[in-house]
Amino acid sequence: MDGTPELMSISAFARRVGLAPSALRFYDDCGVLHPAQVDGVTGYRSYSAAQQDRAVLLRSLRAAGLALPDVVTVLDGPPDGARAVLERHRTAVRENGRAADAAIRAVLDGLPGGSGRSEFTLGGAELASAVRQVAPAAGRDSAYPVLGSVLVEFEEDEVRFVATDRYRLSVRTLRPAAVSGPPGQVLIGAQALVALGAWAARAAEVVLSAGSAGSPLLVRHPGGEREVAVEAGAYPAYREVLAALAAPAHRVVVDRAALLGALESGPDAVAVPVELGRDRLLVGRVALAAVREESEPVRLAFDPAVLAAALEAGVGPDVLLEVSGPTLPVLVRSADQGSFTTLVMPVALPDA
Repeated sequence: MDGTPELMSISAFARRVGLAPSALRFYDDCGVLHPAQVDGVTGYRSYSAAQQDRAVLLRSLRAAGLALPDVVTVLDGPPDGARAVLERHRTAVRENGRAADAAIRAVLDGLPGGSGRSEFTLGGAELASAVRQVAPAAGRDSAYPVLGSVLVEFEEDEVRFVATDRYRLSVRTLRPAAVSGPPGQVLIGAQALVALGAWAARAAEVVLSAGSAGSPLLVRHPGGEREVAVEAGAYPAYREVLAALAAPAHRVVVDRAALLGALESGPDAVAVPVELGRDRLLVGRVALAAVREESEPVRLAFDPAVLAAALEAGVGPDVLLEVSGPTLPVLVRSADQGSFTTLVMPVALPDA
């Protein structure tokens, strides 16, 4: 044995990795996957078993629709660059899929027999819970009337409830038991939605039916039916806000009731200082046990009424705070309810 690896013909290697010989020749010409050896006389390409993993990954990336330059970044670039390429492509695939689905649904709905309505089925208790969590974040400023409504978006696999008053943004996602018709959205006044949630809470399932723009939302369960008026207006592009968020630099988990108590026990103020430490959260002068690995202190401040409202809307005993910086939005998540998220803006730190 001379230690020389056993080589395979291009046909044998192609069968092993699931690529056509013509594709292997193309990838050789592009410099993405060179053969282990090329016969100087015949030009025949030969490959080694050590190249199999790269070839299989190359095939998978191309099957996923990645352009060749992006494939090269994943194969040969740094891990951070590969991750960024893959995340960007996955987002594009999802958005393109949603757009295609919406177009197909619209055509199907226009065919003879189409109802022109979208229906989605939710658990009554789930609906009531989502309303309870999100509606308090709706605005009350008459200068921004559209913010007094809750945005209800429905797609093939999820229904989202969104509310904001410009200082906080709450989003709750539910998985419907069934959805039919094209995706869409409606604006429901916050108070009307609260009344609907209370009416639906005891029903095992509630069916919501949305029609053309301006037509009321029809809601039914075994106990009866209701019509809920929809509001007019263009809702803020909340998806863009969420997509533009910086990655959290600090995370801390703390007892939700204890944090609420610390906020409520402090003096009346427009801002309460909060300091993140290692396994500790200092709220004003109240120290709370917390779960945080970093020891670097991070100081920021909140309007106590705004942060308390976000905490009251949560569920479960613990809350997760994701902090990007003292002047950037903070994500407030129920630690055991990842489908509910509230975005809270910090305020300026009070003078020492």
